[in-house]
Amino acid sequence: TAAGTAMKLKRQNGLSLHHTQLCDYRQPRPGATERTFVAIKPDGVQRQLVGEIIRRFERKGFRLLGLKLLQASEELLKEHYVALRDRPFYGRLVKYMSSGPVVAMVWQGLDVVRMARMMIGETNPAESLPGTIRGDFCIDVGRNVIHGSDSVESARQEISLWFRPEELTCWEDAAEHWIYE
Repeated sequence: TAAGTAMKLKRQNGLSLHHTQLCDYRQPRPGATERTFVAIKPDGVQRQLVGEIIRRFERKGFRLLGLKLLQASEELLKEHYVALRDRPFYGRLVKYMSSGPVVAMVWQGLDVVRMARMMIGETNPAESLPGTIRGDFCIDVGRNVIHGSDSVESARQEISLWFRPEELTCWEDAAEHWIYE
Protein backbone atom coordinates (compact mmCIF):
# COMPACT_ATOMS: atom_id res chain seq x y z
CA THR A 1 0.00 0.00 0.00
CA ALA A 2 1.03 3.62 -0.37
CA ALA A 3 0.99 4.09 3.42
CA GLY A 4 3.27 1.06 3.89
CA THR A 5 5.65 2.35 1.24
CA ALA A 6 5.67 5.77 2.89
CA MET A 7 6.56 4.30 6.27
CA LYS A 8 9.31 2.14 4.74
CA LEU A 9 10.81 5.15 2.94
CA LYS A 10 10.46 7.24 6.09
CA ARG A 11 12.47 4.68 8.06
CA GLN A 12 15.10 4.33 5.28
CA ASN A 13 15.57 8.04 4.67
CA GLY A 14 14.76 9.47 8.09
CA LEU A 15 12.11 11.69 6.55
CA SER A 16 9.17 13.18 8.35
CA LEU A 17 5.88 12.67 6.55
CA HIS A 18 3.88 14.83 8.95
CA HIS A 19 2.79 17.32 6.26
CA THR A 20 3.26 15.12 3.20
CA GLN A 21 2.51 11.54 2.37
CA LEU A 22 3.02 9.30 -0.62
CA CYS A 23 -0.14 8.76 -2.58
CA ASP A 24 -1.64 6.16 -4.88
CA TYR A 25 -1.09 7.20 -8.51
CA ARG A 26 -4.25 5.46 -9.70
CA GLN A 27 -6.77 7.54 -7.81
CA PRO A 28 -6.73 10.80 -5.89
CA ARG A 29 -7.49 10.46 -2.20
CA PRO A 30 -11.20 10.59 -1.26
CA GLY A 31 -12.67 14.03 -1.76
CA ALA A 32 -9.74 15.13 -3.94
CA THR A 33 -10.04 16.36 -7.49
CA GLU A 34 -8.77 14.70 -10.68
CA ARG A 35 -5.20 14.42 -11.92
CA THR A 36 -3.51 14.95 -15.25
CA PHE A 37 -0.18 14.19 -16.86
CA VAL A 38 1.76 17.05 -18.47
CA ALA A 39 5.15 16.78 -20.18
CA ILE A 40 7.34 19.61 -21.36
CA LYS A 41 8.84 18.32 -24.59
CA PRO A 42 12.53 18.59 -25.55
CA ASP A 43 12.01 21.88 -27.42
CA GLY A 44 10.36 23.42 -24.34
CA VAL A 45 13.26 22.30 -22.14
CA GLN A 46 15.88 23.54 -24.62
CA ARG A 47 14.10 26.90 -24.93
CA GLN A 48 14.11 27.24 -21.11
CA LEU A 49 10.32 27.41 -20.79
CA VAL A 50 10.08 24.96 -17.86
CA GLY A 51 9.79 27.62 -15.14
CA GLU A 52 7.24 29.67 -17.09
CA ILE A 53 5.04 26.62 -17.75
CA ILE A 54 5.17 25.46 -14.13
CA ARG A 55 4.39 29.02 -13.00
CA ARG A 56 1.23 29.08 -15.13
CA PHE A 57 -0.07 25.85 -13.61
CA GLU A 58 0.76 26.99 -10.08
CA ARG A 59 -0.85 30.39 -10.57
CA LYS A 60 -3.98 28.70 -11.89
CA GLY A 61 -4.19 26.93 -8.53
CA PHE A 62 -3.28 23.36 -9.49
CA ARG A 63 -1.22 21.23 -7.11
CA LEU A 64 2.00 19.58 -8.30
CA LEU A 65 2.20 15.96 -7.14
CA GLY A 66 5.16 14.72 -9.18
CA LEU A 67 7.94 16.16 -11.30
CA LYS A 68 11.02 14.72 -12.93
CA LEU A 69 13.51 15.55 -15.64
CA LEU A 70 14.42 12.53 -17.74
CA GLN A 71 15.69 11.37 -21.09
CA ALA A 72 12.72 9.29 -22.26
CA SER A 73 13.58 5.96 -23.87
CA GLU A 74 12.17 4.99 -27.26
CA GLU A 75 10.45 2.09 -25.49
CA LEU A 76 8.61 4.45 -23.10
CA LEU A 77 7.69 6.83 -25.90
CA LYS A 78 6.40 4.06 -28.17
CA GLU A 79 4.12 2.93 -25.35
CA HIS A 80 3.05 6.50 -24.59
CA TYR A 81 2.17 7.21 -28.23
CA VAL A 82 0.81 3.74 -29.05
CA ALA A 83 -2.50 5.22 -30.28
CA LEU A 84 -0.59 7.14 -32.96
CA ARG A 85 1.54 4.22 -34.22
CA ASP A 86 -0.28 4.04 -37.58
CA ARG A 87 0.09 7.76 -38.30
CA PRO A 88 2.74 8.85 -40.83
CA PHE A 89 4.46 11.15 -38.30
CA TYR A 90 4.81 8.48 -35.56
CA GLY A 91 8.49 7.69 -36.20
CA ARG A 92 9.44 11.38 -36.32
CA LEU A 93 7.48 12.02 -33.12
CA VAL A 94 9.27 9.27 -31.18
CA LYS A 95 12.66 10.44 -32.52
CA TYR A 96 11.93 14.06 -31.58
CA MET A 97 10.66 13.17 -28.10
CA SER A 98 13.80 11.11 -27.43
CA SER A 99 16.13 13.84 -28.76
CA GLY A 100 16.53 15.60 -25.42
CA PRO A 101 15.32 15.79 -21.84
CA VAL A 102 11.60 15.90 -21.01
CA VAL A 103 10.01 17.28 -17.83
CA ALA A 104 7.21 14.94 -16.73
CA MET A 105 4.65 16.22 -14.23
CA VAL A 106 1.46 15.21 -12.46
CA TRP A 107 -0.97 17.99 -11.55
CA GLN A 108 -4.12 17.75 -9.45
CA GLY A 109 -7.11 20.06 -9.33
CA LEU A 110 -10.76 20.55 -10.12
CA ASP A 111 -11.39 19.61 -13.77
CA VAL A 112 -7.61 19.70 -14.29
CA VAL A 113 -7.59 17.56 -17.46
CA ARG A 114 -9.90 19.90 -19.37
CA MET A 115 -8.42 23.07 -17.88
CA ALA A 116 -4.83 22.00 -18.65
CA ARG A 117 -5.78 21.34 -22.27
CA MET A 118 -7.28 24.83 -22.46
CA MET A 119 -4.13 26.35 -20.96
CA ILE A 120 -1.94 24.38 -23.39
CA GLY A 121 -3.87 25.33 -26.53
CA GLU A 122 -4.47 23.48 -29.78
CA THR A 123 -2.05 20.85 -31.09
CA ASN A 124 -1.36 23.11 -34.06
CA PRO A 125 0.07 26.34 -32.61
CA ALA A 126 -1.38 28.32 -35.55
CA GLU A 127 -4.83 27.48 -34.14
CA SER A 128 -3.93 28.30 -30.53
CA LEU A 129 -5.15 31.50 -28.95
CA PRO A 130 -2.75 34.06 -27.49
CA GLY A 131 -2.50 33.46 -23.75
CA THR A 132 -2.24 29.69 -24.17
CA ILE A 133 1.17 28.04 -23.85
CA ARG A 134 1.27 27.06 -27.52
CA GLY A 135 -0.27 30.36 -28.60
CA ASP A 136 2.45 32.26 -26.78
CA PHE A 137 5.51 30.08 -27.44
CA CYS A 138 5.01 27.92 -30.55
CA ILE A 139 4.96 28.31 -34.31
CA ASP A 140 5.33 24.80 -35.77
CA VAL A 141 3.14 21.78 -34.96
CA GLY A 142 6.25 19.57 -34.91
CA ARG A 143 7.72 21.67 -32.09
CA ASN A 144 4.73 22.40 -29.90
CA VAL A 145 6.55 22.46 -26.51
CA ILE A 146 4.11 20.53 -24.30
CA HIS A 147 1.89 17.47 -23.95
CA GLY A 148 -1.21 17.17 -21.78
CA SER A 149 -3.53 14.20 -21.24
CA ASP A 150 -6.71 14.43 -23.31
CA SER A 151 -9.03 12.56 -20.91
CA VAL A 152 -9.20 11.37 -17.30
CA GLU A 153 -8.63 7.79 -18.51
CA SER A 154 -5.57 8.69 -20.61
CA ALA A 155 -4.25 10.71 -17.65
CA ARG A 156 -4.46 7.61 -15.43
CA GLN A 157 -2.63 5.53 -18.06
CA GLU A 158 0.04 8.15 -18.71
CA ILE A 159 0.66 8.82 -15.01
CA SER A 160 1.13 5.10 -14.34
CA LEU A 161 3.45 4.83 -17.37
CA TRP A 162 5.72 7.73 -16.39
CA PHE A 163 5.57 7.59 -12.56
CA ARG A 164 5.87 4.89 -9.93
CA PRO A 165 3.47 5.32 -6.96
CA GLU A 166 6.31 6.32 -4.62
CA GLU A 167 7.25 9.19 -6.96
CA LEU A 168 3.98 11.03 -6.27
CA THR A 169 3.50 13.03 -3.10
CA CYS A 170 0.15 14.07 -1.65
CA TRP A 171 0.40 17.22 0.42
CA GLU A 172 -1.85 19.84 1.93
CA ASP A 173 -1.92 23.10 0.03
CA ALA A 174 -2.35 25.95 2.53
CA ALA A 175 -3.86 28.16 -0.22
CA GLU A 176 -6.48 25.61 -1.27
CA HIS A 177 -9.29 27.26 0.70
CA TRP A 178 -8.56 30.45 -1.27
CA ILE A 179 -8.89 28.58 -4.58
CA TYR A 180 -11.88 26.27 -3.95
CA GLU A 181 -15.19 27.15 -2.39
